[in-house]
Amino acid sequence: MRMLINVPETVVADALRGIAAAYPDLTVDVANRVVMRRDAPVAGQVALVSGGGSGHEPLHAGFVGRGMLAAACPGEVFTSPVPDQMVRAAAAVDSGAGVLFVVKNYTGDVLNFEMAAELAEDEGIQIAKVLVDDDVAVTDSLYTAGRRGTGATLFVEKIAGAAAEAGMPLERVESLARRVNARSRSLGVALSACTTPAKGSPTFDLPDGELELGIGIHGEPGRERRPMMTSREIADFVVDAVLDDLRPTGPVLALVNGMGGTPLLELYGFNAEVHRALGERGVPVARTLVGNYVTSLDMAGCSVTLCEADEELLGLWDAPVATPALRWGR
Repeated sequence: MRMLINVPETVVADALRGIAAAYPDLTVDVANRVVMRRDAPVAGQVALVSGGGSGHEPLHAGFVGRGMLAAACPGEVFTSPVPDQMVRAAAAVDSGAGVLFVVKNYTGDVLNFEMAAELAEDEGIQIAKVLVDDDVAVTDSLYTAGRRGTGATLFVEKIAGAAAEAGMPLERVESLARRVNARSRSLGVALSACTTPAKGSPTFDLPDGELELGIGIHGEPGRERRPMMTSREIADFVVDAVLDDLRPTGPVLALVNGMGGTPLLELYGFNAEVHRALGERGVPVARTLVGNYVTSLDMAGCSVTLCEADEELLGLWDAPVATPALRWGR
C-alpha cells in the first residue's frame, strides 16, 4: 500500500507541523499535541475543547478557530488522546468562564476526558462535558458501550461554539450542546476498508462488490453487509434508518459526509438522492453541508447526519465561523 508519509511513527507529528505551517492563526504545540486558537483565551468566553484519535480529519483540529473549538487534542491514529493533553489545553484556553469538553462516545475518549475533567477541576478550572452518541447503526460496538459518536460532533461543536462566541455562560453552552446531540442521528456506509499507517493494509475484509451498512468511523462492523447498491438505494436505506430513530417534526440540518476516499462528484450525487428521499418522506431540509468532515483515513463511503433544528439552533448554525475546515460569515 502506497502512503504519503515518512514513517508510521511520525505521522501525527508531521501532520501537526503541516497544520502549523498552513494556518498561522492557530497555535500548534507539536510536542504536547495540542492545537489552539492563537487568540486564546478570549476574555469572558467559554472555551470548547475536543479531541480524539487522528485519522478523522478535519475532525478535530480542523474545527479550531473563531466560532467553534478553542482547542483540540489529537491522539495517535484511532487512539484517544491522553488526559495530560486535555488538561494542558483546558488550562491554556480557559478565560475564567469555564471549559466545555466535547467527547465522542468511545470508551477510551470517555475515560480519558473524565480523568482530565477531574484533574482540571483540581486546578480550579470549571469543566462541563457533553457526550456525543448519535450513531443509530448499533447499540454497542468494539469501541464503546452505547451508541458511537460520529457526524453530530460537527453540529455540536459548531452550534455550541457559536453560543460561546456570543458570550453565553457555560451552563447555557452545555445545555445547547446537549440539545443538539439529543436531536441528531447518523448512519454511515463503507464501500471499502481503511488503511492505517501502522498496519499498511486494510483493517477489515470487504470483498469487491459488497458494502457495509452502519459502519463505524474506525471500521467497526455495522448492521449488515450487502451486495453493492446504487446511490439511490443507499440514500433510501440510510434516510429510513435515521428517520425511524429521530422522527423529526420540523426542518433538519443535513450533513452528507464523506469517509475520506469518496470524490465530491459522488458525494454531491448522493446528496441529491438524500434530498429526494427526505422530500418524499415529508422532511424539509433547512441547511445542508456536503464534504469530508468526519472521516476514516482513506475509507470510501459516506454518512448522513440529521439534526432537527429550531430557530435558535439555525441561528447559531448560521453564525460566523472561521476555522481551517469550516468558514463562513464575517
